[in-house]
Amino acid sequence: MSAGSVSKIDLVLDLKGKVQMKIELKRHLAPKTVGAILRGLPLEGNSHMMGSSIAFMDTTLTAGGEKLRTQFKKGEVGFMASNGSICFFLEDVASAKPMTLVGKITSNIEMLKEVKPGDVFSIFQDGT
Repeated sequence: MSAGSVSKIDLVLDLKGKVQMKIELKRHLAPKTVGAILRGLPLEGNSHMMGSSIAFMDTTLTAGGEKLRTQFKKGEVGFMASNGSICFFLEDVASAKPMTLVGKITSNIEMLKEVKPGDVFSIFQDGT
């Protein structure tokens, strides 16, 4: 857990062999969903792109939707309850599927444009 806050959890998003980015989950945005993600750490899954605006990773997480929304801003991190995917928004997006906002990317977001088929994402706590 982040030493500074109970609500803010700092994690690492690794695009294997390419780049590491910092992400910040915020428990107050969706306590149940963020809790499920934290209990599932470390996470690893195939990376995918939805057009040029959303990168996402497959997970085996199951959590219901919380405070669902369809509007996301560049850098935000969402959870799609329908298939357990964690989504990373590369630009402002109006999503066709409602998702739960869980946090944001705090570094190297532009590197997500380098995602290619076969790449693997992993999410873990810094130092693990």
